[in-house]
Amino acid sequence: MEKPKFKTVQEVIAAGEGLPERYLHAPTKDSESQPLNGLVPEMDIPAIDLSLLFSSSEDGREELSKLHSALSTWGVVQVMNHGITEEFLDKIYKLTKQFFALPAEEKQKCARETGNIQGYGNDMILSDNQVLDWIDRLFLTTYPQDKRQLQFWPQVPVGFSETLHEYTMKQRIVTEKFFKAMARSLELEENCFLDMYGENAIMNSRFNFFPPCPRPDKVIGIKPHADGSAITLLLPDKDVEGLQFLKDGKWYKAPIVPDTILINLGDQMEIMSNGIYKSPVHRVVTNREKERISVATFCVPGPDKEIQPANGLVSEARPRLYKTITKYAELHYKYYQQGRRTIEAALI
Repeated sequence: MEKPKFKTVQEVIAAGEGLPERYLHAPTKDSESQPLNGLVPEMDIPAIDLSLLFSSSEDGREELSKLHSALSTWGVVQVMNHGITEEFLDKIYKLTKQFFALPAEEKQKCARETGNIQGYGNDMILSDNQVLDWIDRLFLTTYPQDKRQLQFWPQVPVGFSETLHEYTMKQRIVTEKFFKAMARSLELEENCFLDMYGENAIMNSRFNFFPPCPRPDKVIGIKPHADGSAITLLLPDKDVEGLQFLKDGKWYKAPIVPDTILINLGDQMEIMSNGIYKSPVHRVVTNREKERISVATFCVPGPDKEIQPANGLVSEARPRLYKTITKYAELHYKYYQQGRRTIEAALI
């Protein structure tokens, strides 16, 4: 059951009443060894050329091998030559920045309603002791089109809704290619994962705004979690770092690579790959001086689809690790706010 909504971060800042305790994280052993605002090493992940993954040439085979290595080690890659122009991605950034710069009353026209994840504001508060993330967001289901709740789609800035529709259609093409490439990289039939993902798969776009934060040592932009999607397409901020991934108990920062889309796997892809490919835990840290934006699109299998390890990836040598699941995303949000891994509930 959702608790009463809290002010947005921009409203907290505008009120000038200092930093509410609801945002402060208690110190942990992890934060002692790697403080929230401490320096962390950069991830060593490749930029994958999407156009090469379907080539039968030596370069194509090498690119597939790079994809396999990155997804089985990190669960995340930078994708270039994805077919979306730099000018178009810049337009997405610009419209996102313009939306969050609007007066509060204009943004409130898209405000999230109690019990509904879609709309503008902050995330649902499910318990009285839930530590809040230092983020304002606009969350919109973009596909299938009949699932769009257009009352939450901004009319200002002009062109926002039309551009988001166009971006969604472009992302669908990238997503289809990426699912096929993952199947090829595991020597499976090309449509193996795409069939499980389904024709009625859902795409949710989340526009994120992280204002400058007075206590980056105590406050987090997005708490550590793994995604409940199959895959997530991310446009990170082009100038300001903040996204970090956990590997072997240590945090690493994602590199900023111009004109790429960062794709990380979600839990449902880890299940489909029988644990060969990883769904990485990640977080966003805050910045004292600079605001940061990002746009994430979560690609979630259709609610009618049964998600399970692909038959070709189960053998005596590698037994099946996960149960058959449905409606995973519904369970995921509850676990996320409790700081738990949802995928543990799917283990056999």
